Amino acid sequence: MWRVRARTNATRVLDRMEVDYTVVEYDLSMENFSAEAVANELGLPAGQVFKTLCARSNTGACIFAVVPGGSELDLKKLARVAGFKKVELVAVRDVDQLTGYQRGSVTVMAAKKRFPVFVDDSVHAWGTIAVSAGLKGLQVMLSPDDYVRVTGATVAAIARPH
Repeated sequence: MWRVRARTNATRVLDRMEVDYTVVEYDLSMENFSAEAVANELGLPAGQVFKTLCARSNTGACIFAVVPGGSELDLKKLARVAGFKKVELVAVRDVDQLTGYQRGSVTVMAAKKRFPVFVDDSVHAWGTIAVSAGLKGLQVMLSPDDYVRVTGATVAAIARPH
């Protein structure tokens, strides 16, 4: 793990909001960028690295779901918390167009469009969490409270063990 001073749109948001954070860089092949692999590269428990997913409701509304590595998104729980009958993950081919980020680098911070954000309640189990900095190979380490504040996230149980 290397600490770097990389600037991304996500870190610019954090700077504007006066959030303490650290950007860490990792060397990971382009084929393997799961939260679990990132955690392994950073020497962190999988649950401390959160992945950002984009989902679409039965009404066509898009939402972000942020869940820890080592788990998967529970679509039924997300739908219930978000107030929809049903949600499904957005097709990978549509992620870039909706978020402005490629798969493996999606972050809520500075996304192309603002969508409601839901983060799994396990986020508060950690003193710091890692989320994508908006580029493959870069993660932002910050406090869960700052992440929730900056993203306006609703905290709820939306993940289940892998």
